[in-house]
Order: sequence, then C-alpha cells, then structure tokens
Amino acid sequence: PITIDVGTNNHALLDDSLYIGMRNERIRGKEYDDLIDEFMDAVTEKFSNVLVQFEDFANLHASRLLEKYRGKYCMFNDDMQGTGGVVLGGLLSAMRLLNKSIDDQKILFYGAGSAAFGIAEIIVQKMTQSGMHLDDARRKIYFFDSHGLVVKGRSYLNAQKILYAHKIEDESDMETLIETLKPTILIGVSGLGGAFSKSIVQKMGEINKHPIIFALSNPTSKSECTAEEAYNWTDGKVVFASGSPFDVVKWKDQTF
Repeated sequence: PITIDVGTNNHALLDDSLYIGMRNERIRGKEYDDLIDEFMDAVTEKFSNVLVQFEDFANLHASRLLEKYRGKYCMFNDDMQGTGGVVLGGLLSAMRLLNKSIDDQKILFYGAGSAAFGIAEIIVQKMTQSGMHLDDARRKIYFFDSHGLVVKGRSYLNAQKILYAHKIEDESDMETLIETLKPTILIGVSGLGGAFSKSIVQKMGEINKHPIIFALSNPTSKSECTAEEAYNWTDGKVVFASGSPFDVVKWKDQTF
C-alpha cells in the first residue's frame, strides 16, 4: 500500500513533536491534483501492468478522480465501485430469496458520502440494464444525510446529491421519514454507531413483510445496528447484511 501524504488540518498532530507526517495543512486545488497526476504517471511508468486501487479518498475527490482517470489508467475506487459491487450482489441475493425484482424496490440510504453514492450508481446501472430510464431509476433511491432528507432546493447539495434530490417535502426525523416514504430497503453507510434504533428497525418491519436492512458501517462499534438487534427487533423477518466481519447473530437462543 502507498499512502499519499498531503498534510493534515489536525493541529494537535501538527504541534506534536513526534508526528512524522507532512507538517502543513492539507493541500487543495491544483496543487493537490498535480500531485495525484504525477503519482499516477510515475506508478504506471514504473509498473506497466499495475492496477491502482483508490482507498478511503474523501467525498470531495473520490468521484471526480474516478471520472478523470478511469479512461486513461487501469484503476478503480474501492469505496465507490468495490463496495457498490458487493452491495449490489447482496441485494440481488435478497431479491432471489424474496422472489422480487430490484426494479420494484424503494431504497433509502442513511449517509450520503462517496460510498453511498457509489452503491447507488451501481444499483442504478443494474436497473437501467433492464430497460428502465436513468431518471426513473434514480427516483427510486433516497439519501438522508446530517441535514435530513436530500430534496430539491435544499442547501448543502454537491453534484452527487443533486442527482438524487427529489421534489418532495423535507424531513429531518428518520422514523417519520420511513413512515411516510415506506422504503423496502434501508442501507446504512453513515459511520454512526446505533443510528438504526429499535423504533426505526421495528418501523421497517411494520411496513415490510421482510425488510431489507444493510448496516454497512464498520467496525461493529460504528455499525448502524447489529445483526442480533435487527433479527430480534423484527422477530426474525429481516434480511440483513453487516459491514463488520465480526458481527455475531444471536436470536432466540441460537448463535450463528
């Protein structure tokens, strides 16, 4: 792995005499882009058959660098494409289990960073493969961020969120939103541990015979809910996936 150090805005680190990183605030703009350009040119010149995996790039850079480089280099963004592919595979497995089509689902994302956007775009690609129009596919997906439901006309919308900003009433309470929106799939990519409370999970169980809940933030301490909670709070009806490899399920005295 190669770590590209562009500085830090954490002044506690900058003031620490033992800090071994670059002692400057994060570079931005053209200087940042020139550095990444130089790296991509150099690594592909040195290793002619290299596949460059972008990992944990900030939302500010992730999608635009993917679009910038994908036609020139052998590269991919793991948070957007890798995670997106795995989640789509999980959803398609859930569709087979429930004998349903992903084209008929209403999907709510809790969290609206680069990972959420990457997952959403791959789901949209799958929907359009069956003949659905791009705009119709995006209208089946909703984002809920730190400011509430992503809607048209709201502030704090970047280029990605604008694609999924619907012309509906704003809502800042998650449980109320689930009650009115009635999503069939709830996907957590927020990094906020416990964000899917008992009442939220139960509400998903009330409006769906088999709610699909993917709590993907990891490690378990940051997971929106655990597998055990999801199964217990829905009396075993949930179709669940976790982003943590150590999430153990215990339901009705059985451990899985």
